[in-house]
Amino acid sequence: MAASIWKGSISFGLLNIPVSLQSAQMDKDVHFSLLDKKDMSRIRYQKISAKTGEEVPSDRIVKAYQYEPGRFVMVTEADLKKANVKATQTIDIEDFVLLEDVDPLLFDRPYYLVPQKGAEKGYYLLRDALAETQKVAIGKIVIRVKQHLAMIMARRGHLVLELLRFAHQVKSEKQVQLMTASAKKTPYTQKELKMAEDLIDGMTSDWKPEQYKDTYYNDIMKAIQNKVKQGKGYRVAEPKKEEKIVPTDNVIDLMPLLKKSLETHRPRTAKKKVSSRPSRRAGA
Repeated sequence: MAASIWKGSISFGLLNIPVSLQSAQMDKDVHFSLLDKKDMSRIRYQKISAKTGEEVPSDRIVKAYQYEPGRFVMVTEADLKKANVKATQTIDIEDFVLLEDVDPLLFDRPYYLVPQKGAEKGYYLLRDALAETQKVAIGKIVIRVKQHLAMIMARRGHLVLELLRFAHQVKSEKQVQLMTASAKKTPYTQKELKMAEDLIDGMTSDWKPEQYKDTYYNDIMKAIQNKVKQGKGYRVAEPKKEEKIVPTDNVIDLMPLLKKSLETHRPRTAKKKVSSRPSRRAGA
């Protein structure tokens, strides 16, 4: 079972749904180590003092924020934890919107939301409510002392959380030189446009992501495996790994508060009608 990177609860009105967060990504990148060509020993990354030129042990390294040139203030782990204790333990849902209204440029990283023991009822209630209304939930979550915008959606039998970029983290069209003024005109003929449309029609098929393979990764791994078979491998001493376990607190399920939440939260005036067509990413 995949390890949870965060535990807390989804705050939905007065209802809390204890969940854990598990990455939905598979790391398939090719990772290289750096070795000394002379004796095939590992290259270490050292933290060197800019003042003395000597290596600084980890227990002497602290975080600091530069508030003006040459002036820093030290920030401790206790300061970071005190910033907003509640925010580190809950995903506060602030709005419900249509998935089609969320700009794909905001999508950053997907996670699976897994119900903690005893939270299944609230978990599936939210899942089915999102599927029926064809909406997604927007809220905020703090992961490793950094706050993220998040979107929760129903997907097949589960709830999925997608980390979103904040609006100020995405460049607008005005900030990117997309094309020259001359290219904004239509330099092609209608006949060429029709041929392009026919080509698109002929290459159109159902979306099956599993049919697309990372050929570059496969070729690199094949070359590596060939070197191993040819006896071109070297024995390198492995450094010891230190594992850190982040303690988390369980949150009590408060399902009976759902009714009270409905009574205290008045319906908002809908700006848009619910789309009649099902969302392709938020399937029940």
